[in-house]
Amino acid sequence: MKDIHYLMEVESKGRTTYNEVADELVAEFSDPSNSVLSPDQQQYDEKNIRPRVYDALNVLMAMDIISKDKKEIQWRGLPRTTLNDIEELKTERLGLRNRIEKKAAYLQELEDQFVGLQNLIQRNGQLYSSGNPPSGGVSLPFIFVQTRPHATVEVEISEDMQLVHFDFNSTPFELHDDNYVIKAMKETAK
Repeated sequence: MKDIHYLMEVESKGRTTYNEVADELVAEFSDPSNSVLSPDQQQYDEKNIRPRVYDALNVLMAMDIISKDKKEIQWRGLPRTTLNDIEELKTERLGLRNRIEKKAAYLQELEDQFVGLQNLIQRNGQLYSSGNPPSGGVSLPFIFVQTRPHATVEVEISEDMQLVHFDFNSTPFELHDDNYVIKAMKETAK
């Protein structure tokens, strides 16, 4: 409640100093007719008013409600919200909401990938334990190239096996990663 009093004191003066505000508040709180405090509490309170005034005024300065020029402080006013501010906040809120939705979708995708890999591990474990292990296999990660069944595809691989060149001869094709394939396996198993 006292902090609001500091604010009102500075606003009413317009231009003042830290010391002037602190002196007036000390005088006000020292007045026995204004105070509900005992003399011991009043003495303690007087010792703490000045630092609290400085703290409160520094907060007001940080919030740009007052400004300081050397020892003088000046009232600038409380922040005002304009329609433009509200629109900016709405735009920012919408942007944040979109980011959250994208992150939620990405998290769902990661969860689906995790479940797909767990199912693959479980399926392979069952195949091995049944004594019917799969022959061959594909290492993860991989890329799957899909085109039409009768397409002519020319493939060139560099000697160091680092570069692969595909020529689909104008036939449409799609590239899929291992997550796409695992997800497709999950959907066909339903």
